[in-house]
Amino acid sequence: MREVPTALQARLDSGATTLCRCWSVMRSDGVRQGFTDHDEDVTLEDLVCRAGSGLTGSEVTQKLGLAVGGSELSGALADDSLNEDDLAAGRYDGAAIELWLVDWREPDLRLLLAMGSLGDVRREGGAFVAEMRGVSERLTQDSGRFYSATCAADLGDTRCGVHLGDPSYLANGAVLTLKATSLFVVSGLDVFAGGHFSRGRLTFSAGDNAGLSVEVKRHAHAGGVTIELWQTMPHAVRPGDTFTVTAGCDKRFATCRDRFANAVNFRGFPHMPGNDFVLRYPVPGEPGHTGSSLQA
Repeated sequence: MREVPTALQARLDSGATTLCRCWSVMRSDGVRQGFTDHDEDVTLEDLVCRAGSGLTGSEVTQKLGLAVGGSELSGALADDSLNEDDLAAGRYDGAAIELWLVDWREPDLRLLLAMGSLGDVRREGGAFVAEMRGVSERLTQDSGRFYSATCAADLGDTRCGVHLGDPSYLANGAVLTLKATSLFVVSGLDVFAGGHFSRGRLTFSAGDNAGLSVEVKRHAHAGGVTIELWQTMPHAVRPGDTFTVTAGCDKRFATCRDRFANAVNFRGFPHMPGNDFVLRYPVPGEPGHTGSSLQA
């Protein structure tokens, strides 16, 4: 049961309009930020909750049992608070977030309304909408090892063991021409077979997107060597932009064995029966069938 401070309860009972909401966000890189829907900054202990971001929140929903509750945050992208580059770099992915009800005249009078993490973030022009997921959302996450035909490791992690710094799996390239916003012809990858970098990771080393990384959707030889990205970069990709790209893996045993010579570290069960085997039934005349068939 949530305990409301006596003084704050008195303000609530009086219908006072000196209340606002404040959000505390702890990013994956350890940076802590504060935001408020009040028209002036509000300080919670050592955290300044900024008012200039235009941040506002939807109604908070809470559900019985283990169902995931949550809400949404929306606001403006700004260089000095929450910006496009930080979102694209994934610094807000899974960020821990707290929602407080605060008396802005006396910030020590506050009540923790909800805790959770940031989920999907949608960007439209100069604004964003972020999903706030409740703490029960963690119970929906996969954990432990699963019985699956595909590999459970991520390419290059400690379980996989592949060294992505090897020249066989790492290349430097440059953008030559653009075919679409996220599709471009590149140089530097000619010696690699098509598909080698599909599902890999591309990091721009020069240009407006320098330092930002994105997953490669498709690497192909079609009218030159082309790279297609899964998502649009926050800044326009231009001819001359340079990048580093690492190989990708579709997590199949054949790929692990043939492309990476790493079958010994494969973290899947490639020989497990599939659905076609499970749904089969004995058919008279097939090899191995020893039963008898009934005739009318």
